[in-house]
Amino acid sequence: MRLVTAAGILSAKVVKVDAANDLALLKVDGKFAPLPVVSSRTVKMGSTVATVGFPNVGLQGFAPKLAKGEIASLSGAGDDAWYFQISVPVQPGNSGGALVDERGNVVGVVAAKLSVAAAVATSGALPENVNYAVKSSLLLSFLESVPEVSAKLKEPSTKDRKFEDVVKSAEQAAVLVLVY
Repeated sequence: MRLVTAAGILSAKVVKVDAANDLALLKVDGKFAPLPVVSSRTVKMGSTVATVGFPNVGLQGFAPKLAKGEIASLSGAGDDAWYFQISVPVQPGNSGGALVDERGNVVGVVAAKLSVAAAVATSGALPENVNYAVKSSLLLSFLESVPEVSAKLKEPSTKDRKFEDVVKSAEQAAVLVLVY
């Protein structure tokens, strides 16, 4: 597995996988700009969130793209308590990206879109901006289960920041994962 970073293409290895929550911890040598992770219990419906990712690189290119929206629901499809529903527009390639709050704290991990086929079959309508993120509390538990990672987690940001600075931090932390 390889990562496309600002420092170039780097090899990565899988350290741990949580298949139930669609999370993986990768190890790569280098210097990176980690983001703080906060408990998702503090997140409210209507909170502004954003992600920086690499959607549809074959069509849109390799430059990172910003997507911004809100927490639309404190639960996912079928009221799944492990997920947030988000109005952040996501495409293939956004999955696995950090979902950050207005202070730059990770509150989730972009995970999925509502199935078009399921929505059409049940309602006859196409879904619009119905997407999901794994809650950060699950991510924190996953990261804290690896002692060498747990010791390096950053303290949450409590200061108000300009949104452009939050985006810059998210962009510096984002990498494109090449899986083949």
